Amino acid sequence: MTAPGATGAPVVPGAPGAPTGSGALGAPGTSGTPGALGAPEGSGAPGTSGPPGPSAAPGLPVAPPVVAWLDAPRPEASPGIWRFRHVPPPPPKEARKLAPVTVAGLLIPLVLGLLLWSAWRRGAVPYEWIPLATFTPSEWWYAGGTSPRDWHGAEAHVVYDGVFFAVLLYAMARLGAWAELARHLLADRRPPVRAALTAGAALIALTFVWPDAFPGVGWDALPVVAPLLSLVVLLGGGYDVLASPVLVYTLYGLITAAVLWPFARLGDWPGLVRGWLKARAATTDGTPPPLDPTAPVPLSQWPELRAAGQPRAADLLAAELLAGRMNDVDCARVRRSLEPGHERTGLAAFVDSVYRQGAAAGTHPSGDRDLPGRTATHDLLLGQVRIGRCAAEGRNPAAYRGVGLALEPAALATSLLVVGPSGAGKTTRLTGPVVESLTLQALTGACAVVAVGTADAPLGPDAAYDVVVRPGDPASPYDLDLYAGLPDPDEAAALLAEGLAGDVDGLDVRRAATVLAQLIGPYRAAHGRFPSVPVLRELLEAGPETLTALLGLLPADAAAMRRELEARIRQAGTASDAGPLLADRLSLLDRPAFAEFFGADGSDVRPFSLKSVVHHPLRVRIKLPERGHEEASRLLARLLLAQFLAAARTGTKRPHFVSLVLDDAHGALTAGTVRSLQRLRPHNAGVVLGLRTLGEVPEALHGPLLGAVGCRVALSGITTWDGRGFAETWGKEWVETTEVAHHTVFAHQPMTRFIHFLRKKVTGVAVTTDAVTTRKVERERWSASELAHAVPPGHAVVSLTTAQGAHTPPVLVDLRG
Repeated sequence: MTAPGATGAPVVPGAPGAPTGSGALGAPGTSGTPGALGAPEGSGAPGTSGPPGPSAAPGLPVAPPVVAWLDAPRPEASPGIWRFRHVPPPPPKEARKLAPVTVAGLLIPLVLGLLLWSAWRRGAVPYEWIPLATFTPSEWWYAGGTSPRDWHGAEAHVVYDGVFFAVLLYAMARLGAWAELARHLLADRRPPVRAALTAGAALIALTFVWPDAFPGVGWDALPVVAPLLSLVVLLGGGYDVLASPVLVYTLYGLITAAVLWPFARLGDWPGLVRGWLKARAATTDGTPPPLDPTAPVPLSQWPELRAAGQPRAADLLAAELLAGRMNDVDCARVRRSLEPGHERTGLAAFVDSVYRQGAAAGTHPSGDRDLPGRTATHDLLLGQVRIGRCAAEGRNPAAYRGVGLALEPAALATSLLVVGPSGAGKTTRLTGPVVESLTLQALTGACAVVAVGTADAPLGPDAAYDVVVRPGDPASPYDLDLYAGLPDPDEAAALLAEGLAGDVDGLDVRRAATVLAQLIGPYRAAHGRFPSVPVLRELLEAGPETLTALLGLLPADAAAMRRELEARIRQAGTASDAGPLLADRLSLLDRPAFAEFFGADGSDVRPFSLKSVVHHPLRVRIKLPERGHEEASRLLARLLLAQFLAAARTGTKRPHFVSLVLDDAHGALTAGTVRSLQRLRPHNAGVVLGLRTLGEVPEALHGPLLGAVGCRVALSGITTWDGRGFAETWGKEWVETTEVAHHTVFAHQPMTRFIHFLRKKVTGVAVTTDAVTTRKVERERWSASELAHAVPPGHAVVSLTTAQGAHTPPVLVDLRG
């Protein structure tokens, strides 16, 4: 396996060199290697690629691994299943057990048949010779019996014994259900084992038909061959007919084939031979088998371009692919450009860029064609990132047992909630891989992502992002716009109030928004911009005298803003004034560490607004301050979530998916933001929230939060209090239970009581009867106790829902697989 960052695909000798940018497959510092392209189902380690491309002819280079990745099958599957080379698991094997009636039905006909055959051989069956005398000429027998006069009668006796044996054998097989027993014993065997077992049984059967052909076998032959030869003698008029070797050996062959035929059917010998011949033909060095004309064109040949009448562009991209100058990001980006509804400048312009730039056509505005490194397994053709393997246990649905589980934008569009204690893998195994997948998809133009977390959170290096905002760091190239770039004071005040007062008990967010709007609106009308943090804090704490001075700066045509400010002047200093409380909350951002941020006067740091991700496939990393600024970080997280929810709900025909990832959502969720979460689904947007416990959210929001998100993950180690919320959300299911009750038998007859007494003395167990009751009951899919104590380390219980409404029941997933 080629590790990420190592040289992967070779370049064709004599071809132009691979691009030196980060997008070149196999270039140093990239991850466009087999280890990042996807793993086939059943592979032992995630991140390993499938088998390399088909072997080329002598003298030609081997196709790079990205060709095999692009042409790999991706069958349709249930939501959340890793579809790259997915092989549906076999149907669950039901525990089958032969009923006692079946065993008795086998033994009783066998015993009776043996007894009847023994009596027939001794002539003890009454009237056994009457049918023989009735259907044969009388001159073959002495008068008054069936003693043979000549060879006709002797051979007729042999034929008669053979007919009776055949009828008896058929009756024993039918009454004893031999075929059912054989199918039961062979049902769970692999085809080679089944064929070997039936071949051994056929060999044993042949020893009873041809005992002389097997050394060491001393028993007599069954009446199979002799009756047929006697019948031929009778039909041929004498023994001279057996002088023909052709006839005799033909009979021998037919008899052997008739004995082998039922065993061949049970063991499916013809199917095994056909499979062996097909496999042998596939491995020969002769002429390759003819291509199936109905087979679809491989994706590496770019069938969309050929169907659009652009074979030259398709050939050029196929050559770039085979030369190793394309990676999985390039393939996904080009295929997205060819999808209906995604052509930004038309097919002709895209084809022209292919002629000019080759594999770099339609590159992301940053110029990147890959990330500096990868840690997860991705399939960019479907937008999936593999997060683990479903456990092969009975609690999981049959379709999910042992298969890979993946996340994709279709599921993230319903938002994802991850709950688990520190060290359970919340960031390294879930949030981190999701962010990495979204940043890769942003390079294909399929999504925009905003990753919010502390500087130490493993969400990728700064080089993997287009915009990096570090509030409190003087070296930060970008600033954060507290007003989300909005021109409307009321809307900007509503979002700012959600961040400042969303977690304050006793203060209505609408009141706080009104107070803020009464200040920032007039200030903007007077100065042409919204106030900075120190200025806004002074305005919130100011008395009527200071606000009256601002009133004098308003232009004459700002009558509405004058009324707003006058209302604020009347309210300032009263007992119900929310200004001082808002000023106290805003003081968290009015610190020396943030002196040059949040629109500070004279700052040359470029402000960044979240509304930018709505229009462009940007990769944004916001590193929240820590170590003494925890409350400020939570305030900023609330503000960012409110701004994102407002920006994402603008427009419904966005060509790319928009996502916000909050690695630590402690204190970020409010009643308003929870209500807005579910409204994201029709807008092609979603939020990923990480919590150490549901206790980091107000208790009144536990139920609404679990109901608002469509994807839920409960990591190992959560408490029963957290598990109760998940258990109630996942609900119950109907299960079939079987109860067996043992009832003591009380005999009323003296003899029966004596027998029961002896049986109890011998066995030590009283005589009982079993009463079996089968019924359907409702049971929780996962109870709170099971979520807290039955989830192994490194595992999680995951349920997914897509924006189209398809959903999966909660499944146990090994996040390490």
